[in-house]
Amino acid sequence: MTESVNTSALTPAPGTPGQSGTVVRSTVLKRLFKNPLGIVAIVILLGIALLAAFADVLAPFEENYANIAKTLASPDSVNILGTDSAGRDIWSRLLFGARLTLLSALLCAGVAVAIGLPAGLIAGYYAGRFEAVSNWVVSILMSLPGLIVLLTIRAAFGPSVWVSMIAFGVLISPAYFRLTRTAVQSVRNELYVDAARVSGLSDRSIIVRHIFSVVRAPVIIQTAAIAGVAIAIQSGLEFLGLGDPSKATWGVMLSEGFKNVYLKPELLFWPSFAMSLTIGALVLLGNAIRDAMEDGEKIKHRKKPADKAATATSGPSPTVTRASRKAVAAVESGTEHHLVKVTNLGVGYPQADGSIKKVVDDVSFHVDRGEILGIVGESGSGKSQTAFSILGLLPDTARIVGGAIQFDGDYTVAPGDDTVNQDRLSKLRGKRISYIPQEPMSNLDPAFTIGYQLVTPMVRVLGISKAEATNRAMKLLSDVGITYPDRTFKAYPHEVSGGMAQRVLIAGAISCEPDLIIADEPTTALDVTVQADVLDLIRDLQKRLGVGVILVTHNFGVVADLCDRVVVMQNGRLVEEGPVREILRNPADPYTQKLLGSMLEGKEPMTMLVAAGTEAAQ
Repeated sequence: MTESVNTSALTPAPGTPGQSGTVVRSTVLKRLFKNPLGIVAIVILLGIALLAAFADVLAPFEENYANIAKTLASPDSVNILGTDSAGRDIWSRLLFGARLTLLSALLCAGVAVAIGLPAGLIAGYYAGRFEAVSNWVVSILMSLPGLIVLLTIRAAFGPSVWVSMIAFGVLISPAYFRLTRTAVQSVRNELYVDAARVSGLSDRSIIVRHIFSVVRAPVIIQTAAIAGVAIAIQSGLEFLGLGDPSKATWGVMLSEGFKNVYLKPELLFWPSFAMSLTIGALVLLGNAIRDAMEDGEKIKHRKKPADKAATATSGPSPTVTRASRKAVAAVESGTEHHLVKVTNLGVGYPQADGSIKKVVDDVSFHVDRGEILGIVGESGSGKSQTAFSILGLLPDTARIVGGAIQFDGDYTVAPGDDTVNQDRLSKLRGKRISYIPQEPMSNLDPAFTIGYQLVTPMVRVLGISKAEATNRAMKLLSDVGITYPDRTFKAYPHEVSGGMAQRVLIAGAISCEPDLIIADEPTTALDVTVQADVLDLIRDLQKRLGVGVILVTHNFGVVADLCDRVVVMQNGRLVEEGPVREILRNPADPYTQKLLGSMLEGKEPMTMLVAAGTEAAQ
C-alpha cells in the first residue's frame, strides 16, 4: 500500500476568522516585573547585594579598624552611623557583614537543595528501595538536635561560619526531600506522565520536563524561606558568641549591640533592621516568582502582516520509512508472525494474605497491520489491563502470572516472565507503539503548550530538527481536523475543548509513524457529535497509514462502526472472538448476547410518563 503523508505546515490564509490577534504568554521575567511586591523585593535585595559586593569601595574603613578615641560615638561626617564600643565604624561593618551573611545563607540553601531536591525527585518517581533507604536517612537527620550538632561541629572545626552553614544545610535538606517527594508522588501516576512514557521520552526527560514543573513553585518558596532561616540561625549563633569574633557579621553586631543596649540602642537597631529587611524581601521575592511562574498572564496583540503569510516547508515523507520498515519486518519475522500476538496472558496483583488476585486470565488474540481489533467488555472486565500489558504501563505491584506477548515476532513478555521487558518496550513506545487515552485533558501537561508536547517527542524519537518537527506538527493538527492549527499549536491545554484535545492526542499518537496504535476508550469523554468525528478520523488514519489499531471500549456500537474483529472480555477472561459481522449476527456466548441486548438501536422508545392531554390541562 502506497502512503503519501505530506509534512508541510499549513497555515490558514489571511483574513480567516480569529487571525486578527493571537494569545501570547509573557515571560516569567515580564510577569515578575509587573508585580509590585516583586519589584520591591528585587530592588531591596539587589541594593543589599550591590552594597555587599562593593563593600571594599563603599566602606570608609576596614571591618575591624578601631579608633579607641571614638568609642560609642554619635553619627558624624566620618562615621555616618556612629561607632561601637571598640570604636569601629558601624556603616563599614554593616557592609562587610552583609557580604558574609548573604553568602553563608546562599551556601546553606544551596547545600539543602543539592541534597534534598534530587533525592526527593528520584524517591518520588521510582519509589522502591531508594525511597525506603532515603526515608530512613531523613528520619535520622530529623531526629538530631540541630543546635547540639552545630555546637559539636564548632568544637571540632572551630568557629567557621562556612562549616556551620554546610552542616545546617545538611540538617534541613529533609525538608526539601519530603516536599519534593510528596509533590512527585501526586503526579507520577497522572495520565499525561504515562502519555509521555508512551511517546518515547526517557525517565530523565519526563522528570525534568513534566515532573519538575510541579515541584518548582514549592521549591522556590521553600528556598526563600530557608535562606531567611539560615540568616536567622547564623546570626543567632553569632549572637550567642559561637561565631568568629574577628569576622564582621550581622550576628556579631547584634551581640555587640545587646551588650550596650542601654548606652547606645542604635547598635542593636541597625543589624536588626538589615536582617528584617533582607528576610522580608526574600519571602516577598519567593512569592512573586511563584506567582509569575504559575499564574501566566495572557496578552493579546495584533498580529503583524508578515506573521500572517502562509509558509510551507516540506519534510521527508514517512512513506519510505514505513514501507521499508514493513519490508524488513516481513523478511525477518516472516508472514506467519502477527504485529501483536498475546498468548494465554494472565495479570494479577498480590494480596495481603499472599495470594494473587487475577484481573486478566488466559487471554489470547492477535492484531495484524492495517487491522482494527476491538476489545469490548463492561468496566472491570480486564480490557484496559490487557492494553497496558502490551504498552508496559502496568503498576509496579502488578505481576504477569502467565502467558506471553510478542510484538513483530519479538517477546516483550517472554513465557515464564512475571514482568514486562521494559528495555525492549522503551525502544518501541513512541516510535512503533503509540497510545490514545480516554481522558484527553488529563493526558496533556498543563505546564507546556500543545506545540511543545507535539514537537518534543518527534525531536527525541525521530531525531529531526525542531523546525522540521514544528512543520510536521502543524500538518498533523490540520490532518486531524483542527481548523486553525497555528492557534492550537501555541495554546495551552486549558485553552482548548475536550474534543480538540482528543484530536491533539491522536495527532501525537501518529506523529512518530507508529505501526500500532492502542486507543483506550477514545470517545468516552466526548459528546456524541464529536464522537462520530473522532471515530471517522481513526478509521481514515488507519486506512491511509496502514497501522494496526487496538480499540478498547465498552460500546458495541463503536465496535460495529469501526472494527474488523472483536474480542469480548468478562471478569478478566476472553469469552468470544471473531469477525465483527459474525459476532454481531450470531453471538455465541450469553454475555455477548447481553451486551448486544443492551444497545438502544432497534428498541421501542419509552412512552411519556405524562400524557399530552393531561400535560396540556395542567
